[in-house]
Amino acid sequence: MEAKINYYIKSRQILDNIKDLQRKPRILMHACCGPCSIFPLLDLCPYFNVTLYFNNSNIYPKSEYDRRLNELEKLLTYIKRDYGYNVELIVTQYDNDKYNLDLEPYKDMPEGHTRCFICYEKRMDEAYRYASENGFDYFTTVMTISRQKNSQVLNEIGQKLSFKYPNVKYFYSDFKKNKGIDIAREMRIKYNLYQQLYCGCKYTYSKGIIKEQERNK
Repeated sequence: MEAKINYYIKSRQILDNIKDLQRKPRILMHACCGPCSIFPLLDLCPYFNVTLYFNNSNIYPKSEYDRRLNELEKLLTYIKRDYGYNVELIVTQYDNDKYNLDLEPYKDMPEGHTRCFICYEKRMDEAYRYASENGFDYFTTVMTISRQKNSQVLNEIGQKLSFKYPNVKYFYSDFKKNKGIDIAREMRIKYNLYQQLYCGCKYTYSKGIIKEQERNK
């Protein structure tokens, strides 16, 4: 069995290499929601000029998409107020029907398999392309903060895309490590951010409904 790569250590090595640069590099970070963005922002803003890229047409329904986007926008006001980091947010057009064309053949698969990996790569590829076309130095995603998402797969996708867009370096990460996920939870509670009950797509929407019903019993 191939040994897993410690992407947390790789991330620290990158930060060590750039911490003494006279100019902060620019990084474009794909963001799926507010709670998942808290720790990555606190971790990277001291080293990078961070721009978030919200391209999440996978989220269903539109009301859920709007709610997650609104919570992310709210978080950025807190980050600026409490830490002084002015983080730009880029939001792409929402089109769930078009987005799902690539996922529909895998609709019956359980969460955490091929459908999800395709979804990761679709969003990361679009965001990485934007980084390549707009002069960013690095690209990454907040998704490695989640216990429900495979950080090995996410970083392998990022590495593959770094060859497709060679003018932008990929920032390897495993944001959940070294208590990152615990800090994220504490900050979510502090800022009273909405915590979604399912990943986002219409194929996992029913799980969210069930969780909501159980929570309201």
